[in-house]
Amino acid sequence: MQQNSQHPTASVPPRPATVGELRASGHVYRTVKQEIRENLLTRMRAGQDRFPGIVGFDQTVLPHVERALLAGHDIIMLGERGQGKTRLIRTMVGLLDEWTPTIDGCEINDHPYYPVCSRCQRLAREQGDDLKITWRHQSDRYGEKLATPDTSVGDLIGDIDPVKVAEGRTLGDPETIHFGMVPRTNRGIFSLNELPDLAERIQVALLNVLEERDIGVRGYSLRLPLDVVLVASANPEDYTNRGRIITPLKDRFGAEVRTHYPVTLEDELALITQEAEVAWDGGDPGAELPEHLVEVIARFTRLVRESPAADARSGVSARFAIAAAESTAAAAVRRTALIAEAHDEVPVARVCDLPTIVSTLRGKVEFEVSEEGREEEILGHLLRRAIADTFRARLGGADLTGLLNKFADGGTIESGELVSASELLRRTGEVPGLAKIMARLGMEGRESFGEAAAAIEFTLEGLYLLRRLSKDSADGISIYGQ
Repeated sequence: MQQNSQHPTASVPPRPATVGELRASGHVYRTVKQEIRENLLTRMRAGQDRFPGIVGFDQTVLPHVERALLAGHDIIMLGERGQGKTRLIRTMVGLLDEWTPTIDGCEINDHPYYPVCSRCQRLAREQGDDLKITWRHQSDRYGEKLATPDTSVGDLIGDIDPVKVAEGRTLGDPETIHFGMVPRTNRGIFSLNELPDLAERIQVALLNVLEERDIGVRGYSLRLPLDVVLVASANPEDYTNRGRIITPLKDRFGAEVRTHYPVTLEDELALITQEAEVAWDGGDPGAELPEHLVEVIARFTRLVRESPAADARSGVSARFAIAAAESTAAAAVRRTALIAEAHDEVPVARVCDLPTIVSTLRGKVEFEVSEEGREEEILGHLLRRAIADTFRARLGGADLTGLLNKFADGGTIESGELVSASELLRRTGEVPGLAKIMARLGMEGRESFGEAAAAIEFTLEGLYLLRRLSKDSADGISIYGQ
């Protein structure tokens, strides 16, 4: 299929170029809410994914969102930071028609059948069926604004355009208005993030948009009916910490939907696997992040989130786990770049790469005041718990005598973040049963030095945490012994 250059994943827009041709094609006008409702129902009946890329909300959040959209409601999403509120809102764009007609040159995307701005109404009277139209892709029908205390009514709704006045138009001419972000998203979806941060006097300007579906600019006698779906996001704690949503505005949202962090370990794993960027385009392959290390990071994130030392009101964002995965993979890349004999090895992350994330992630967690000064100690302890829990889940009951026998006569194995995979394997020697260990860690049938080293080091660390081995650590070097 031929691709449109402006939208690489889009099909070619429809052919009609005038209102007359559009009518002849049989095009039927629908409001945005009708459009979303019908497209959502079509996907539901076909069993298609309605919100691609959204993990862990299937049985909790998404049913509420679907009911709200089917009811034609504006929505406010409430949830702590990093719960995917904005990501979910952006997926709603996929429920719009791929292409929709608008009057050519219209600032607020008027539909050719129902022009609402004074310019388009004038052109429609003058040109009739010869009025030119253009086709707007669904990706261009989404507007987003981060609410900040300095946001003005002009930003959202509109204001007088001094340039147009200077061109000779009178102040009473509606065409002197410079439209704000909301009317410019007419016939689309507008998202207002962190709504409580918006000054209360500015929130008042949205009341008409949500109820009467129109706007007023300055002192103009102007009724501009808007066709828009308004979706807002907010952190419940921000109602009192940084501001609040005024009661009349909350009352005008048709639906309030609560989001949450991943409920299950499987959802946490899926989210990290989907979002973490550990591979790079071009000639740089990035690093491999073994399955068992992704599980460690997922368990670590959940332990931090549940810890009484962390401020539950602030939450622990999904970005915490994603950043941890990416930093761990980066540590593996760094190792292969610094060690000459490892230059030809495929970077594979190991347990020794995990402690480095504690200091870099500390700023992503708000701790209780009573724990001040102990942040790294707490995170380090929880990381060790996550490694031990993963070891029990993956290798609990496994026959590890092949590796334990290496220490029977007082032997030791030295590893560390700057020890290459091939060097670690040389120091360890042949390990009977290593293939079975690798299979239980999700690396069945793989034979690379990096993966074998990752399996051995994880097993050593797990045996240490379960007090079946000792370990001496200093300056990034770990020596395991009996």
